[in-house]
Amino acid sequence: MSILVTGGAGFIGSHLVERLLADGRSVICVDNFNDYYDPRIKRRNIALLPDNPLFSLCEVDIRDGAAMGDIFSGNDIEIVVHLAARAGVRPSIIDPVLYSEVDVEGTVRLLELCRKSGVKRFLFGSSSSVYGANEKVPFSEDDRVDSPLSPYAAAKRAGELFCSMYHRVHGLAVCCMRFFTVYGPRQRPDMAIHKFTRLISEGKPISIYGDGTSSRDYTYVDDIIDGVVEAMDYDFGCEIFNLGDSRIVELSEMIKLIESKLGREARIERLPDQPGDVPRTYADISKARKLLGYEPKVPIEEGIARFVNWFSK
Repeated sequence: MSILVTGGAGFIGSHLVERLLADGRSVICVDNFNDYYDPRIKRRNIALLPDNPLFSLCEVDIRDGAAMGDIFSGNDIEIVVHLAARAGVRPSIIDPVLYSEVDVEGTVRLLELCRKSGVKRFLFGSSSSVYGANEKVPFSEDDRVDSPLSPYAAAKRAGELFCSMYHRVHGLAVCCMRFFTVYGPRQRPDMAIHKFTRLISEGKPISIYGDGTSSRDYTYVDDIIDGVVEAMDYDFGCEIFNLGDSRIVELSEMIKLIESKLGREARIERLPDQPGDVPRTYADISKARKLLGYEPKVPIEEGIARFVNWFSK
């Protein structure tokens, strides 16, 4: 039996696929290699995987019902891990229709294919963005999440609701994983740590929105993958888990860490706050600790060092 990973050539997806293959599991990777960023980056992420007999690649858009139907009908799929999405808070404000089509419609198509094909377990890659400007910290899975600040966040919350509905109505076991600011090798080039590292290393200015006091719960990718694998192996019915580091780091502190590891000082341009940005993210991971045994191991000081080392190579 196989595990189907959508978005399997992306940042988080490619790390998950590698882990599953290392564990001896058969993996079907679905990715459409879209142009949100240079698709050659995604192809490099999985360049060595085709040599593994347990790996198969399907270059398909999750919105293509016929092509996705062929994948489900032609394979014995045990679990779907749905990571494919149109990513990014700020771009979603510019093109909300696209985000609805990919992140909502695409998710519903996959849930429906699971129902029709008899797949019993569905894991959904959600986001800390669903918490919006939540003033209570740390963020708990029980907090209200009905005030999203971007189409991306709204789409992720809609995906969670559809997952919950498919569990209640059709008995599908669903697990929604709320990722908190994931970073590490292969991070998307538009994300802050990657972008700042590149610009500082080139001696170019970096743009800071606001006064630098916004904070994030930066989570190293290996810790996220640990959480996803632990969730896959957990006997869930309908669950939501925060997967984060459970530590908040201000933007200015994160920049100082990159400066220290690069041995270069950042040139900073300050800009007004951007619509859709939240002031902070901070994960309460007590539920994941208790039920999954989840325990992040890589503090940001070590994680930034690992990332800069990867970037330098």
